[in-house]
Amino acid sequence: MHTLGRHLIAELYGCDPGRSDDLAWVRRTMLTATRKIGATIVGEVFHHFAPQGVTGSVVIAESHLSVHTWPESGYVSIDIFTCGALDPQPGFVYLAARFEAARYRIQEIARGTDADLDAGARLLPRHVRLISHITGVRRVPRVRRRGS
Repeated sequence: MHTLGRHLIAELYGCDPGRSDDLAWVRRTMLTATRKIGATIVGEVFHHFAPQGVTGSVVIAESHLSVHTWPESGYVSIDIFTCGALDPQPGFVYLAARFEAARYRIQEIARGTDADLDAGARLLPRHVRLISHITGVRRVPRVRRRGS
């Protein structure tokens, strides 16, 4: 069995505070992002904090997605870890658009055993064991919204 996985850690800035403080909306949005990745949902848990903020995790057969929101700061952190051939990027793109983020930063880490990382990273220098890439803060392209 191969262990190679992709772990995407994203920071969303300038997010809509109403959406990021709505537990039911955040839950639905995370579940939809999970389906956009093509993952198999095996469990979930979400919590609303007082006075504000939501945290939640979706456990998938291929690993997990998690979210933490700070509506008062317009900040949302997202964590998507997929194993196998699943690409976390479609889930991130969907979440950034749905939270109406103005900007974002992503760090993506290839994870797995040495053998699997070596096999999955043939174009990288042989001495690289932890494969990581982090972007600068970028603007999120605006998309036309069809309902909430």
